[in-house]
Amino acid sequence: MDKFTVEEINLMCVFEGQDRMGMVADIKNVIPHIQDNDMVELAGQVLGKLEAMSDEEFAQVALEAAE
Repeated sequence: MDKFTVEEINLMCVFEGQDRMGMVADIKNVIPHIQDNDMVELAGQVLGKLEAMSDEEFAQVALEAAE
């Protein structure tokens, strides 16, 4: 499993407090509303990693936003 980048973790922090599949659903719901192509690409990368991991792996991810 590839580790998440700082940018990916920061995006995930927006949806923190959810389980893995809840985060996947919410990211999929907001992608059509994102105006920035780089952010759409980033969201797609996060989705790919989230969908490829287990709930147990997700529970080990430290969701702390970086500055």
